[in-house]
Amino acid sequence: MRITHIDLYRYDIPLKAPITISLGTIEHARNLLIQVHTDQGLVGWGEGSPFWMIVGETQASGLAAAQDMARLLLGRNPLDIEGGLEALIRYLPGHPTTRSAFDMALYDLAAKAANMPLYHYLGGAKRTLVTDETIYINPVERMVEDALRIKEKGGEAVKVKLGTNRRDDIRRVEAIRQAIGDEIPIRTDANQGWDTVTATAVLQAIGSLNVEYCEQPIKHWDITGLKRVRQHSPVPLMADESLFDSRDAIRLVREEAVDYFNIKLAKSGGIYEALKINAIAEAAGMACMIGCMSESRLAITANAHVASARTNISFFDLDAPFEHAEDPVTGGARYNGYHVELPDSPGIGAEADPAFLQKLEKITIR
Repeated sequence: MRITHIDLYRYDIPLKAPITISLGTIEHARNLLIQVHTDQGLVGWGEGSPFWMIVGETQASGLAAAQDMARLLLGRNPLDIEGGLEALIRYLPGHPTTRSAFDMALYDLAAKAANMPLYHYLGGAKRTLVTDETIYINPVERMVEDALRIKEKGGEAVKVKLGTNRRDDIRRVEAIRQAIGDEIPIRTDANQGWDTVTATAVLQAIGSLNVEYCEQPIKHWDITGLKRVRQHSPVPLMADESLFDSRDAIRLVREEAVDYFNIKLAKSGGIYEALKINAIAEAAGMACMIGCMSESRLAITANAHVASARTNISFFDLDAPFEHAEDPVTGGARYNGYHVELPDSPGIGAEADPAFLQKLEKITIR
């Protein structure tokens, strides 16, 4: 089997409302969508969601890089996933989100060629995945309203974005806990918004409020500071922006800087590297979470396949489509409340809606 041509799309998905975290605000999901075509008629689908404030990529830079990446893959056997990805890394070591879209499409093709759903191709089984739902930064009253809405819908965990200032962040968690009661865990994410002193103070203040963990409390590069916060925090810490690839994972384990890893395909470069990260965490006795940027259900389904295939992935943050004003995907994972239900069709089992595709800018590389 050989790759004959690749279609690239400017995959814009409108949001219901702007999304604000400590790093900034986005108003649209400006993603990348690719189709890898083969001489045997199989087509692989991949999606990347370049969250510029985290990965340093934009849709425009990703599309530019994707054209060169596509040319490198033309004529190759798509089943040689490692060889194809190594060629992309040698040419352009950065752009993990763009590379993740190609990685996803290659795994989709490989599982289709094997006539297996992706979770089975990866050596796993279908299991229960329950996602949390994120509460973005807003006035306290609005965040409390969002928490109550999630509870009323049957949410089993809420994820609260923090990282502004000590007083307001403590008030946010206290008010949400008072409103929703004690049973539902609160997961927090500061997106690098604090320094070590503030992080320690906030986490000590909210440590008795059934806070399951805090993601990335301080700057991604400050591993020494992250370790210091962990030593004084009653709340477990999870690496997000500090963790891009397996080399980061080894360093974080060696430094004993965090309790958990947040794996995102768009951040790690795709499934191939995500599996390495999880293996390192598993060997170190650390659980992982599968997370997301602002992907459609296509990439969310791929993330869910990976999570289902690896039991060491214990937390699930797969709520990005909740914020989308349109669902441009056919097939794929379905939400039964907060339960993510995977398809059994070969490959990822999700494709872009042809009607939605017709509205998108397309570039074909032959």
